[in-house]
Amino acid sequence: MIVGAAIVAAGRVLACARSDPPEMAGMWEFPGGKVEDGETEVAALVRECDEELGVLVEVGERVGDDVLLGHGRALLRVYLARLAGPAAPHPHEHAELRWLAADELDSVAWLPADAPIVAALRPLLAAW
Repeated sequence: MIVGAAIVAAGRVLACARSDPPEMAGMWEFPGGKVEDGETEVAALVRECDEELGVLVEVGERVGDDVLLGHGRALLRVYLARLAGPAAPHPHEHAELRWLAADELDSVAWLPADAPIVAALRPLLAAW
């Protein structure tokens, strides 16, 4: 299981540009990663956001449906999240970070796996 965080603040969602692998560099995604053995999805997201961005997040509801990855070998599940501490996100593992409003979501090239989540997120941000 792979989990992602749609971190929302002031009606904008945090988008992260991949720095690697080379075939994905420059494409955009939601922060997150693999759920480790014995770890809950929420705990994995809290850990991944700390490792990747140096922030503490509070995890909320799911966004969109599960997305099959890697020819069906893994599943992506994305959750809404909000910053829960004073730290601002820093790109420890990404090339760049951007806060995007609903009308800016198409301004970056999302990874194919994240595209259905972006579509599900758009009306939520627009109503923010």
